[in-house]
Amino acid sequence: MTTQAPRTERGYSTSYMVEQSPDEVFSAVLDVRAWWTGEMEGPTDELGAEFTYRHPPQHYSRQRVTELEPGRRVAWRVVDSHLSFVSEPAEWTGSEIVFDIVPAAGGTELRFTHVGLVPDVECYGACSTAWLHYVNAGLHSLITTGKGLPDPW
Repeated sequence: MTTQAPRTERGYSTSYMVEQSPDEVFSAVLDVRAWWTGEMEGPTDELGAEFTYRHPPQHYSRQRVTELEPGRRVAWRVVDSHLSFVSEPAEWTGSEIVFDIVPAAGGTELRFTHVGLVPDVECYGACSTAWLHYVNAGLHSLITTGKGLPDPW
């Protein structure tokens, strides 16, 4: 039996400000291979396209690009997943990963939410820690310096 992440607007969220423009932030988000360290296959910048992410041996997921609004929003739906370190390996399946890009005084605010990754989901601790690295460190570095950060794991 596989279960899917709850369909709710609740989830793990983080946000930060950068001096770069919304278009620069959007471009960095789309350059997924530069900030989400792991093995990837498929396009990450085409609406409706699917790409896979692997971080062997613990993580596999397949995302469908569901929203691409230049300078505003990127969203993916996780259509398949297997996390080897939890009792329900498919718990990411059905969840959504959303990047909202908001113009702000002096730059741009990036708001990241993994909808469905809530504290009562078994991988919450490990997955939120990983997102903190990938989004707040790797993606932030890519946006502000042009270079992502290596995976610490």
